[in-house]
Parts: sequence; structure tokens; C-alpha cells
Amino acid sequence: MSNNTNRVNNPMKVITGPDTRWSYANVWEPKSINGGTPKYSVSLIIPKSDTKTVAKIKAAIEAAYQEGQAKLKGNGRSVPPLSAIKTPLRDGDIERPDDPAYANAYFINANSATAPGIVDADRNPVLTRSEVYSGVYGRASINLYAFNSNGNKGIACGLNNLQLIRPGEPLGGKASAEADFATDDDEDFLG
Repeated sequence: MSNNTNRVNNPMKVITGPDTRWSYANVWEPKSINGGTPKYSVSLIIPKSDTKTVAKIKAAIEAAYQEGQAKLKGNGRSVPPLSAIKTPLRDGDIERPDDPAYANAYFINANSATAPGIVDADRNPVLTRSEVYSGVYGRASINLYAFNSNGNKGIACGLNNLQLIRPGEPLGGKASAEADFATDDDEDFLG
């Protein structure tokens, strides 16, 4: 066991590994999806090779299931089996086969009504919004919990905080300013 387990007593809380890539990073302003309550959110792309993080998330899903059995049962006679309810850890190879960013990776969508704290690798606050974009790599503090709302039952993922580790190629097809101006080719300039 690592030192992390001594500090964190909540079995439903996970800190992802540093090779986690952030996609759909709405972490500065809350965004409404389908007219719902505006939330901060990020899709965390976790390489399948990061077996430690994947195992921690699976254990946290199990812990959230055990802890939330009364909520999951609701007015029913029994608690639905974990295999029959929605869980947040998804396989990118199956659900996003046409997106190379999700190849050989799992992903989990995390959201929160409150803004996540965002720090750099040295744990200093990140204040420059342009440093955080879809495609960067970093760790995420997430919390898994059971829900039972409007007939939907499952395990969801809350977003706590983010730690920016290193830049990455921007996702979404937009080239960075650095890439656009990497050459001295100015034949089109004022042409």
C-alpha cells in the first residue's frame, strides 16, 4: 500500500495518475447540458496501461455501490446488481472507436456544481486559463457516488480538483498558435 491510502480514508475518492488526459475541459465556467443545471466538467482519458488508476476507480465504484445500496434500492424490493446499473468508467475503444484520443484508453466523465481547484505540478494555483485546455495531461481528484434520480440508477463521478502536469496536443482539431506559426513561410502574408 502506498502513502496515499494513509491520507485518504474515503474509499470512493480517487486521484488519477499523471498520464490522464483531459478532454471536454469545462473547468473555468459552468456549462449547461440540455438545459440542465450548469456544471463544471471534464472527460478524463485514462490509458489502459495505467492499471493502478483503473483498479482504484473500479474499487471506488464498488465502494460507492456498497455505500449507496439504500439509495439504489429506492422504493424497489431489492438493490439492482452492479452489472445492471450505469457506471461511469467507459471503454474508449468501444464507445469512441473513431476518436484516436480515446484509443486504448478508458474514460470517465466527472462534473461538479462548484469550480474545481486547479494547480500546477508544484501545487501552485493555475491562474492562466489558456494553460488548461482539452488535450493537457494531469491528475484529477474525483469522488464516486450512487444516484437514483427519475428512474435512473447508477454510480456517478464528482469532480473535486485538478493538477496540471504537462501540456499536450490540443484535442478537437484546432491547431495551436505555436504550430500555426512554427515556420517562416510567409508567402501568403499580405498576398
